[in-house]
Amino acid sequence: MGEDKGLVLIAEDETAILELERMYLAAAGFGVHVERDGGRALEAVDRLRPAAIVLDIGLPGLDGIEVCRTLRARGDWTPVIFVTARDDEIDRILGLELGADDYVTKPFSPRELVARVRGLVRRASGAASLAPVAVGPVTLDPARRRVEASGARIDLTATEFDLLAHLMSQPGRVFTREQLLSSVWGVADYSSSRTVDVHVAQLRLKLGDAARIIRTARGVGYSVSGDDD
Repeated sequence: MGEDKGLVLIAEDETAILELERMYLAAAGFGVHVERDGGRALEAVDRLRPAAIVLDIGLPGLDGIEVCRTLRARGDWTPVIFVTARDDEIDRILGLELGADDYVTKPFSPRELVARVRGLVRRASGAASLAPVAVGPVTLDPARRRVEASGARIDLTATEFDLLAHLMSQPGRVFTREQLLSSVWGVADYSSSRTVDVHVAQLRLKLGDAARIIRTARGVGYSVSGDDD
């Protein structure tokens, strides 16, 4: 049944879009709960503990950006996918910097939305059998979805975690932006490669001094290394 794949909270006030999202996510096997304003969405997160949140930026009352900001300030790192009508890169980057894991811009393909939700939930639940890995001062435990840098816990969004885990899976290997988009986001829209750069920048900010493990291969992509040279 749908509940087997986890519950998705949809926070959307446009009925046509809401019903489309509900229909496709339910057909994909997810449980679905709907709220139409930001305040009720926050209450639903606390009450239902969803596997993922599909969050419209333009909600009435408390907008999607404030909902996401509030969740992250509480230490709640439930995966969030923004739905936005603003086709502006600055708005999208702002959303990611606030702790969103991904975004889709209206009008969007409901199948693409389902694929992105499925990818986030699958990666979060499928890492339990993997062993912890360490590169330099950074240790990543896939089973507990936990990252430590020099012994201090680092809070990451689901996508930030998955990106770091993918890089740390093969230390020294340079992954192109296109490879990272395909493996971490599950998309082939390579015009979105700026998304990778934003997430790497956020990772570096959160890792502090330990961010030195992330190396930039100019014009190509990124790698991780525990070497100090």
